[in-house]
Amino acid sequence: MPPSENPFHGIYPMVYAFFDRHGRLDRTAMRLQVESCIAAGAHGVAALGLATEVDKLSLAERHQVLEWAAADVAGRVPLAITVFGDTAEEQIDFVTAAARAGADWVILQPPRIDKLSERDCSALFGAVMKASPLPVGIQNAPEFLGFGLSADAIEALRRDHDSFIVLKGEGPVVQIERVIDATAGQLAVFNGRNGLELPDNLRAGCAGIIPTPESCRAQVRIYELMQSGRAEDEAEAERLYREILPVLVFAMQSLECLHCYGKRMLAWNIGLDEVYDRSPCLQPSPFGLDCAKRHAQTLRHLHLQ
Repeated sequence: MPPSENPFHGIYPMVYAFFDRHGRLDRTAMRLQVESCIAAGAHGVAALGLATEVDKLSLAERHQVLEWAAADVAGRVPLAITVFGDTAEEQIDFVTAAARAGADWVILQPPRIDKLSERDCSALFGAVMKASPLPVGIQNAPEFLGFGLSADAIEALRRDHDSFIVLKGEGPVVQIERVIDATAGQLAVFNGRNGLELPDNLRAGCAGIIPTPESCRAQVRIYELMQSGRAEDEAEAERLYREILPVLVFAMQSLECLHCYGKRMLAWNIGLDEVYDRSPCLQPSPFGLDCAKRHAQTLRHLHLQ
């Protein structure tokens, strides 16, 4: 399916995993963040990716996040679910559960297996794609996951599986542009990295971005301005991007920093006073909290034309 026919595009914030004081998933906080994303104009919502700390969640908790996200989104925007599992059977089971819950598409993560070969990973993804009742993307993020498929392997999967229509990258825009070129524009490519290089990602041909929710409102506005084709709107998109760039850079020093401070920036701006972390995690410092509060204030008072 060419990107022009692909229904998935725009800003899809990846929800955080919020925990309560007892270490359990926090139902109220999870609902509040989804509502904040939809109120900000998100084009879709995503769950169970790296920002959701999926590797810290049990299988039962992953199903819980899936069910809650589907219930909270309630069909108002498309829902993308990242699939975590070390075997094709595990991933197929979760894809089936995602379809049953009402997800619109899934994103397959490579299995967390030492010395995973590209051939084995491609075979696993191919088996899941063949069985999937939903459109499929794959997450190609070697910098964060320690493994990634080559452009040739991605193209081979695309040729062999009609359900494979989205690629989720995590890389610099010059790297993402090469992937878009290598796949001849046949996949809708989303980048992550919390929206770093957002205007250039869109210029490179990305269908959208999967950031975390705290800057969703600004990123939605930047995306929409960049779609108009008017020079004055592009200039406004660049102005707004410059305004949020320090926030993005602060949060994206590492995944641990994102979980620690990005989550708190969102929490404060949606009315949550306390954030409880699940170990292993980065512990917030007084200085880091001061920085995060300043950046959260920047996001609260953005000037959106």
